Amino acid sequence: MEEADLDAKALEIATRLADGAPHAIRWTKYALNNWLRAAGPIFDTSLALEFLGFSSPDVNEGLASHREKRKPQFSPESPL
Repeated sequence: MEEADLDAKALEIATRLADGAPHAIRWTKYALNNWLRAAGPIFDTSLALEFLGFSSPDVNEGLASHREKRKPQFSPESPL
């Protein structure tokens, strides 16, 4: 889908939802919000650990080994 078509498509979907069965929409929204509340902390932790990993010495070793066409030698020590 082209970016220019995005607003029109969003409005089309919002209109279809507004014209839909209110109970089904509310129940679906309720279920999805419960999932988001449960998964939110998991996502936050995952994202934080990814960023920590990007700043670890493993990144430099991984890049160096790739450039030098050799097997990486990662330290077995880990902060976790």
